[in-house]
Amino acid sequence: MVENVAPTQTWEALQSDDDAQLVDVRTDVEWNFVGVPELTASGKQAILIPWQMYPTMQRNDSFEDNLKQAGLTPDHKIYFICRTGGRSMAAAQAAQAAGFAHAFNVADGFEGPPDALGHRGANAGWKAEGLPWRQK
Repeated sequence: MVENVAPTQTWEALQSDDDAQLVDVRTDVEWNFVGVPELTASGKQAILIPWQMYPTMQRNDSFEDNLKQAGLTPDHKIYFICRTGGRSMAAAQAAQAAGFAHAFNVADGFEGPPDALGHRGANAGWKAEGLPWRQK
């Protein structure tokens, strides 16, 4: 079972645990236009592996292999993040099934749910928590 972890707890783990890594499973379009978590202060970089391939949004059939190619092992504590937490939960479940036992979902993702005006990034998630991020 994949545990949901708050963005601030994820940030703390990334800073304090050498085995903690962040995998952003959004699409390249999202990374380029919305931004990515900035992990320089932790001495790490977000690992960018799409769960679904833009523009068809079909599942990335190479996802598990991409995790291994990125240097991730079953010993790593892998925190998966997407826009709101749905794709990252599916990715974390697939990672666990592939032998990555320490897979976590970043609750509310990078932008969280929309506010009353339909805008994301203010209610919950990585950006709303004031955690470091940058435009790619």
